[in-house]
Amino acid sequence: MKTLKTNLPNIITLLNLFSGIIALFFVFKHQWDLVFLFVILGILLDFIDGLLARSLGVSGEMGLQLDSLADMVTSGLVPSLVLFFLIEKSLKIDVLDNFTLNFQYLLPFAGILVALGSAWRLAKFNIDERQTTSFIGLPTPANALMILSIPFLIDSKMEMAKIFQNPYFLVFFSFISAFLLNMEVALFSLKFKDFSWKNNWNKYLLLVFSLILLLIFGKSALFFIIVFYIILSILTKNRTIEITH
Repeated sequence: MKTLKTNLPNIITLLNLFSGIIALFFVFKHQWDLVFLFVILGILLDFIDGLLARSLGVSGEMGLQLDSLADMVTSGLVPSLVLFFLIEKSLKIDVLDNFTLNFQYLLPFAGILVALGSAWRLAKFNIDERQTTSFIGLPTPANALMILSIPFLIDSKMEMAKIFQNPYFLVFFSFISAFLLNMEVALFSLKFKDFSWKNNWNKYLLLVFSLILLLIFGKSALFFIIVFYIILSILTKNRTIEITH
């Protein structure tokens, strides 16, 4: 019984990894709704495993390392491959079937920068003792959701969404994404210590803004929600840090 209690959070972490692996299969089939579904499920399980470990008092080094490995797949590798295929589609080429060493066929590999940036962030987190009440840099799940919203943005036919069909912008965005993950900027946490407006106005503002955009634009709104979250964090100049990825 004790072994089950100790390993229950780790089992949930493995389910996060399982969800990420399933999402990977659907990435290759360009089934973005299913990719989104399994990544959301993985992120939810990632939240539950930490909550359960703390409530059971079984947090440990094993869970920390396993959690980072699972996040690397669900929130690192999956969005990286999504960008790879989006760049490939925008160029109207098939890299995997007809690869040649020319400039255009190398461009989609810029998406790998997201995986590299995620790995760096997750490894840095494991040895970073500063993060106690907010984030430093964009959390990998938030970055993943921002990227996974791009296919839905493109399908929305919004005028501004056309920029996401430009392969050079997507390559540039791959660099930006890796930077956001590891920037030395504090971003506020959504964790509530109390529910007062004075201490949580930025969180309430983000939640209301997010709800409105989600109701209007659906999954494609996630891109703008994450951007708004980053800007709001910078404007509020929150410099405290939370233990999370």
